[in-house]
Amino acid sequence: MQTPAKLSARSAVRRDSAELLKIVMDEWDGESDLWVFGYASLIWRPEFEFSEERFATLHGYHRALKMWSHVNRGTPALPGLVFGLLPGGCCKGMVFRLPRARVADALSALWEREMPNAVYDPKSLRCRTSQGDVRALAFTLSRHSPSHTGVLSEDRYRQIFSSACGRYGSTRDYAQLTYDKLRTLGIHDSALGKLLQLVAP
Repeated sequence: MQTPAKLSARSAVRRDSAELLKIVMDEWDGESDLWVFGYASLIWRPEFEFSEERFATLHGYHRALKMWSHVNRGTPALPGLVFGLLPGGCCKGMVFRLPRARVADALSALWEREMPNAVYDPKSLRCRTSQGDVRALAFTLSRHSPSHTGVLSEDRYRQIFSSACGRYGSTRDYAQLTYDKLRTLGIHDSALGKLLQLVAP
């Protein structure tokens, strides 16, 4: 895949989901395995076959529950929230190696799940692992995107956690499953923990 700068330049023009998938496929060399960075539901429900997984740290982005979801975890009438990678800080997660022969099928399924609309900016980013750095496909979110929530009040988070639900379930369950899986991996997301305390019994 090409550098983040080239992918960012391509993504600067508003494109639909199918076009973004074609860009990623065109920029993959077709000869190498492809790494994918997971930082939320991809960690606990990857839904693709991979030949290797590693703990990874991505510098320059952080995990944030600040992306509107009108399909997967909410509806147009009652939007929910999903995680996005926002610029700044760092994010601990997992990278998954997709064997070359499975890349096309795996990305097609991944796009159907993660990109029903062109809400993310897919980028090839350098991830640090104990076995060496790898470049991985990561789903980032621009603060200028209409899908970015901006600052939400605690009351708004409570309302969303109590009510928002989409084709894959509720925002609250999604956030809790992500938090719990991160904890089992030894990754503590204090910001997410504080949000979940807002609706703790």
